[in-house]
Amino acid sequence: MREDISNLFPILKKWDETALDFLPKILLAVIVLLLFYILAKIIRRYSAKVSTKTRLQKKQVDVAKFVSTIIYILLIAVGIILSLEILGLESMLTKLLAGAGIIGIIAGFAFKDIASNLFAGLLLNIQKPFKDDDWVSLDGKYGSILKIGWITTSIKSISGQEVYVPNQLIYNSTFTNYSTFNQRRVILKTGVSYGDDLDKVKQVTLEEIQQVKTFLATPGPDFYFTEIGSYSYNFEVRFWINFITQTDYLEAMSEAIIRIKKRFEQENISIAYPVQTLDFGVKGGVNIFDKPIEVQK
Repeated sequence: MREDISNLFPILKKWDETALDFLPKILLAVIVLLLFYILAKIIRRYSAKVSTKTRLQKKQVDVAKFVSTIIYILLIAVGIILSLEILGLESMLTKLLAGAGIIGIIAGFAFKDIASNLFAGLLLNIQKPFKDDDWVSLDGKYGSILKIGWITTSIKSISGQEVYVPNQLIYNSTFTNYSTFNQRRVILKTGVSYGDDLDKVKQVTLEEIQQVKTFLATPGPDFYFTEIGSYSYNFEVRFWINFITQTDYLEAMSEAIIRIKKRFEQENISIAYPVQTLDFGVKGGVNIFDKPIEVQK
């Protein structure tokens, strides 16, 4: 019994010496961790005050908060890593990082699309290629912007449904914002018959287009004959209008069609439609009037 107790004393003494040697490291590690924590808190609070004082827009404030949160997390992580190194726990740190790397790879495959959408959402909120109520075409979907989220952007389609477009699809393809300049070009295509005076067709069409309510004189309208079709001379007339909503575009198109149709009727200009002509006088053909028509009873 006495021998066991005597053997215990050297062990306790060694522990005591180890604890005394390790105590300053623990104290230094705690101080480092606290310093990084305080620094992270100060930076986060300062960024919040700056975004408030500068009166940023709501989305800009959200981006500022997101960036400050990332910096806060990074500073805390750096403080933890330095504290572990001070304590001499590099091996534990290595194992933790290795485990985190494996978990990160698995999570990367699992949440790849979410991460891509999140990053694309960050770019959308920073770049701001469109804003709420803008008329856009995203991934082949046309409508007005309802909300630009971090994962998806929602639009209200022409038919009245809310359509969610993943943010990564927006940056993976081209998209169009029709509201950027508050103007839009109307392109009207049709054709007239072979017997009409083409100079008169051009003059009459341009006169009527300039009477459209939302017509913009600058830039002026364009008129081009584009094709000699199988039954018509085809043309297109292009003009700019003030554009706020899709209704502006549809009303301008409708008014232009009505005006052109009425004016063509007044000027005896025929809007072409498909016709077929039978020609029996070509080489090898027969004139049906060469012989009297006989009706069999």
